[in-house]
Amino acid sequence: MPTLSMFMDVPLVHKLEGSLLKAYKQDDYPNKIFLAYKVCMTNEGHPWVSLVVQKARLQISQDPSLNYEYLPTVGMKSFIQASLELLFGKHSQAIVENRVGGVHTVGDSGAFQLGVQFLRAWHKDARTVYIISSQKELHGLIFQDMGFTVYEYSIWDPKKLCMDPNILLNAVEQIPRGCVLVIGNIIDCKLTPSEWAKLMSMIKSKQIFPFFDIPCQGLYTSDLEEDTRILQYFVSQGVEFFCSQSLSKNFGIYDEGVGILVVVAVNNQQLLCVLSQLMRLAQALWLNPPNTGARIITSILCNPALLGEWKQSLKEVVEKATLTKEKQVEYLVRKKHIYIPRNSQINFSCVNANNIHYITESINEAVLFTEGSEKCLPKETNP
Repeated sequence: MPTLSMFMDVPLVHKLEGSLLKAYKQDDYPNKIFLAYKVCMTNEGHPWVSLVVQKARLQISQDPSLNYEYLPTVGMKSFIQASLELLFGKHSQAIVENRVGGVHTVGDSGAFQLGVQFLRAWHKDARTVYIISSQKELHGLIFQDMGFTVYEYSIWDPKKLCMDPNILLNAVEQIPRGCVLVIGNIIDCKLTPSEWAKLMSMIKSKQIFPFFDIPCQGLYTSDLEEDTRILQYFVSQGVEFFCSQSLSKNFGIYDEGVGILVVVAVNNQQLLCVLSQLMRLAQALWLNPPNTGARIITSILCNPALLGEWKQSLKEVVEKATLTKEKQVEYLVRKKHIYIPRNSQINFSCVNANNIHYITESINEAVLFTEGSEKCLPKETNP
């Protein structure tokens, strides 16, 4: 008689995250192309890794003084300190006042897993979460699994083809008192001083708790300080908040999945209380975080020479991408009469059966142009 499985009622989940990549790998077509990578890619089609990371890996592998004991639950303290200084600046007033701290987390979503568990336990009146970003975020799934009601707003205006700060301000204006506000990738959303003041006034008056996401500091503008300017403003206003700081993408160590849940409190006493509760929760989640990625990052951030090389590598990646994109956009506008914004973000509803062939041919020419193959291009044509 067959044994009944206790899992017999568990259904198969279709369209798992990564199913598109799985289909791509199984495709035997020789000229297949995958355009949905979540990492920076080189011209050769490989994940980008900062050269200084390779140096740091080699130094660590040859260091006989290292031990491989379990890290404490809070994580590698030197890594946390270096990461906080990267985020806020070495001479940040909040760091000097000891009201900023963090817990070493696992994976890109580990900080959200930990932070959401804390909010569920200690922010019991807040069961509604608003996520504001320029793209679809996965954080909502974590909040939903913890019993929160989630609303999402995109600050990308498809009509204006740009980030619209009014969408952010209008959304916060509608948010109810005492909820959680997740602020994602909004680096391109430029607010005026008066708009910043209005945003801060609403957050304070409504007692909204901000939860920031900084997934790749330095890879937006190549300016580490500019990419976290919004955090500096909130710190200067004395606002308490959480921040998920991922350090995998900007160092090119995607397989390590290393980050921090950052806590900003009003004083050191409150900070220590929050960190103690977070460590208790972390014990149940992963107990001890892995140290390889943290060691690599710490060795770079704490070495002036390696730090300088890393900053330069970020600058080169961003400048190359920006320069190439601007040249391609300029070519499309001037030579092919295809008008798109300089950030190259387009509204795909404008693409139809009548123009798609001309658009794809033109994009191909623009790419060849930026690769220095201008002499091989066909003569200009009209759509």
